[in-house]
Amino acid sequence: MKIWKKYKDSSFVLKMAIGFLAGALVGILFGKDASIISPLGTLLIHLLSLIAIPVIFLTVVLAVNQMNIKQLGKIGGKLISYYMMTTAAAVLIGLALALFFRPGANLTLPNADVEKPETPHISDVILGIVPENIFQAFTAGDLMSILFLAIIIGMGISTMKFSTEEKMRNYGEMLDTFFNALNELFFKILKGVLLYAPIGIFAISAQAFGSQGWSTLASLLKLAGVFYLGILILWVVVYAGFLKISKTPVFPFFKNTKEAYTTAFFTSSSIASLPVAIDAAKKAGISERTANFALPLGAVFNSDGGALRMGISLVFAANIANLSLSPTDFFVIVLIGTLLSIGTAGVPAAGLVTLSAVLSMFGLPLEIVALIAGVDALIGMGGTASNVLGDIVGAAFVDHTGKEKTAT
Repeated sequence: MKIWKKYKDSSFVLKMAIGFLAGALVGILFGKDASIISPLGTLLIHLLSLIAIPVIFLTVVLAVNQMNIKQLGKIGGKLISYYMMTTAAAVLIGLALALFFRPGANLTLPNADVEKPETPHISDVILGIVPENIFQAFTAGDLMSILFLAIIIGMGISTMKFSTEEKMRNYGEMLDTFFNALNELFFKILKGVLLYAPIGIFAISAQAFGSQGWSTLASLLKLAGVFYLGILILWVVVYAGFLKISKTPVFPFFKNTKEAYTTAFFTSSSIASLPVAIDAAKKAGISERTANFALPLGAVFNSDGGALRMGISLVFAANIANLSLSPTDFFVIVLIGTLLSIGTAGVPAAGLVTLSAVLSMFGLPLEIVALIAGVDALIGMGGTASNVLGDIVGAAFVDHTGKEKTAT
């Protein structure tokens, strides 16, 4: 029991790293014979598939219903527009870099090759977002339709909660409590899955290294390198660009906010870094009113690091599976990457959960999720730092452009 308690209380990042490294060692030592433990990895894949859709659906519903849509106002509208633009830019940067450097191109997994599904027209993709049947969207695992349902249900609950009619407010609170209870239920299940995850990663890592050797590690390090190059471009081009537009001095801004993004980097938590981020925003000249409103909103809605990772990981998976992505596929990836930034920032191991759902949508092997988990801690640190910095840049953009308009 003491061993189990110590295991439960250990850092998730540490457990994942040990599972990956232990699996790599077993794979190198035993070669292809390591595949005997592959069912343990398959079990993790099934568990991730089971939990991904309900977790994403519920977190998006709850994120959207927290907004008072009528009172969101110009600041909220401008912030959400900023989040949409930077998130889409992050996905595009990830796609472009991954297509250029082609991480995973020399890596294969057993039965990883997939048949290219028929590519629909963009108009069919857009029309397909609205499901004809609510239950069919869930049974088919149609992620686009599920996200659409989550957003409109969240908006519906929000309008009820903030209604002028007491009866509507009561119903809205009841629905909010219901979805919160469901969310807690699935988070309990997710915690159980994450307790098992290091074992599944151990098995998949052993199988991959047993058949591929050091080429697996080289591909994963290349993936991490491409990701951090994307982070650099996002900061230097996109974030600095928005600072320039708002006439905010770039270098002093990065200097004044360094405590926020370094805290986020080492804690890998946007929520835990929030007090530091608010303090840093004020130090950077952002008004207290804007900082207190924008940064909590960004912690829930904005995930540029996750969006960048999504673009790179999907191309990585497609390279392993020898699947050529069409322009329509890229459009869908950008759209999904942008939508998935809503609400999933606070989900434990959010990158792995959302990536599982998106890989399923494209028919790509979910074993790739477990492989990426081997460098998840390294990627997650940079992604969280980007999320927090992006939130502060958004607050500066809204605050300073608002001041200019007021002055004129």
